[in-house]
Amino acid sequence: MLVAVAVACLMGPALRAQVSLDLRVRKPSPGHAEPGLKLRIDKSLVLVPVTVSDSKNRPVTSLDKEQFRLFDDKIEQTVTHFALEDVPVEVGLVFDVSSSMGTKLRRARMAASAFLRTANPQDEFFLVTFNDRARLAVPPTTDPGEIESQLAVTASKGATALLDAIYLAVSELKKSDKPRKALLIVSDGGDNASRYSEAEVKNLARESDALIYGIGIYEPFGSRSRTPEEMYGPSLLGEIAEETGGREFPVDDLRDLPDAAAKIGVELRNQYMLGYSPTDAEPDGRYHRLQVKVTRVPGMPKLQAHWRPGYYAPAE
Repeated sequence: MLVAVAVACLMGPALRAQVSLDLRVRKPSPGHAEPGLKLRIDKSLVLVPVTVSDSKNRPVTSLDKEQFRLFDDKIEQTVTHFALEDVPVEVGLVFDVSSSMGTKLRRARMAASAFLRTANPQDEFFLVTFNDRARLAVPPTTDPGEIESQLAVTASKGATALLDAIYLAVSELKKSDKPRKALLIVSDGGDNASRYSEAEVKNLARESDALIYGIGIYEPFGSRSRTPEEMYGPSLLGEIAEETGGREFPVDDLRDLPDAAAKIGVELRNQYMLGYSPTDAEPDGRYHRLQVKVTRVPGMPKLQAHWRPGYYAPAE
């Protein structure tokens, strides 16, 4: 279920306004979600971050509450809290320096720089690099230049411990008190050296409050230089990202790397926050499936909604 797209064609006065693609901050009205609230579940409120993009992956930032429908285990809920704000973010950059990166490393550094340029002064970053093993190369800092300086001296060598790197980065995010948390993974393939299993990492991602985005740098399909890790890479990165409401941006042309990274940075900072009180609020500890539908605006292309696919209800 790779970042599902849901579109409901409901026609009404509220839907006749034009949808703009400018990046703006909407001030919440009284009773709307507080700025920076992550997906949070208690006995009375679930808050779900949602991003909406057009067919060219540009964020759509001018929708109103009435243009969203939200379902919890297929039961429609009443959206009572709504906001679109840019709030401080803790971002872990997970960067592949294995031997297969080789000639891709220079463009990958450029992609990281493009992403960091979307930062706000209140944002904080750390860097996890990985080849045979994962390591915290730069602890949390508000200076993106520290990340770029470290990447400038990295060299590609060794195997690919991608899963270990993600596990380390998610664990590091748990220490942050920022209202929003995310990982950006820049890698060219799957995994061939990790101690942690795919199931362990997916469970950790599902239980975390972090959004995970991936930039997959792959040789074209059919290429003789495409490694076994690259063959599995798109599936692995995409499946891990979708557990959190993020997604993977596959890149075949290295020249597209900086643009993909910049789009992720902009999307991360333009999220809607939908809140509701579940009609069935039993503290049963079960996993609840979420679905978000966005109404289609006449004259506009089909919109894509991206959200965390579910959450665990609290247990007594």
